[in-house]
Amino acid sequence: MNATTAISDEDAKRVFKISCIALIVTAMTFAIRAGILGELGEQYGLSGKELGWIASMAFLGFPLAMIFGGALYNAIGAKLIVWLAFIGHALGLILTIVADGFWGLMISTFLVGFANGLVEAGCNPIIAQLYPNNKTAMLNKFHVWFPGGIVIGSLVSAGMNSLGLGWEAQVATMLVPTAIYGIMMLGFKFPELKTEDDSTSGNLKALLNPIYIFLAVCMTMTAVSEFGPGQWINKILEASGATPMLILALITGIMALGRFYAGPLVHKLSPPGVLLASAVLASIGLFLMTQLQGTAVYFAAVVFALGITYFWPTMIGCTSEYAPKTGALGMSLMGGAGMFAMGIWNPIIGGWIDSATAEAAAKGLTGNDLALASGHAALNNLILFPLVLIVLFAGFYWIMRKVNSKSTTH
Repeated sequence: MNATTAISDEDAKRVFKISCIALIVTAMTFAIRAGILGELGEQYGLSGKELGWIASMAFLGFPLAMIFGGALYNAIGAKLIVWLAFIGHALGLILTIVADGFWGLMISTFLVGFANGLVEAGCNPIIAQLYPNNKTAMLNKFHVWFPGGIVIGSLVSAGMNSLGLGWEAQVATMLVPTAIYGIMMLGFKFPELKTEDDSTSGNLKALLNPIYIFLAVCMTMTAVSEFGPGQWINKILEASGATPMLILALITGIMALGRFYAGPLVHKLSPPGVLLASAVLASIGLFLMTQLQGTAVYFAAVVFALGITYFWPTMIGCTSEYAPKTGALGMSLMGGAGMFAMGIWNPIIGGWIDSATAEAAAKGLTGNDLALASGHAALNNLILFPLVLIVLFAGFYWIMRKVNSKSTTH
């Protein structure tokens, strides 16, 4: 990547900080919205189906914004995309607070989801451009703030609930980090990074690269491996007597620490090696959850957390490293593929749970036993995703190792 302008360390750090705070807002919206859905349902008399539609707007807005932002990145630049994210966050959060029912919440949730996607579309490429020799490690450091923001959002939600403060106050807290990253952009010019990958038509042609297509297919499976088991893990652990908040803190804490210290691991194993090790650990973690009981399930959660920690940022990093000509568009579409896959698989996973619950209930199981049986059945299906990834990433690791060894000998 050949930048035509020298970038000061101070400017690079400021862009990185703006990106991290914007990602904290993104993560907080996931955590707090999940925590207040029940209250919204009660206040506005919404059915479970209507609440499901409202929640799905965030997942619809996200990939659409990544496609939009990725396609326009070369034309309008990272700063304008992040400004649009700021406007989406501010408008979406304010509209959520003043919404008077189903359609108001649908629109506000879509705006917030669209803003979340713009954060990824604007920040991933510029971080890769700012740190061309350390892309994957810095993208992992950036993505520390997704689990980090979820912890912040969960603690804010739990604390405000204990004080008896309503959902409006919880949503309003997200306006604080939104204002901070908006103020940080005022009067600050993002570095202009002109590269050989700045042609959108060239980016589109490069999408047909076999490595990119392979990575996109893998991204759909890494996303389901990471996000698919989440809600069922909590149910299984809770049925074993664990505390949901402790589960969340444990898993997200491991993810944040792992991503922060990703640099040495990425350099030692290489990005394909990290992905292979991640798929192995994720598979073992899910398997252990179906076998262990009681507090031993915490150990399984730790193994699983270590497995999913590097999936998302390393896949984005691999796109930039191994399919660089796809540019910002390729990185955005890669993230969009992951979210789109979750949109498709979520109802299927729900169907697995419904059928497993019906089967377990027919056998006379109730309460915790019923929750454990249905959760285990779902995990037995979900384990197929990381198992397939072990095979795919082993092949990818072997091929990339051969390619790299040839390039060093010539």
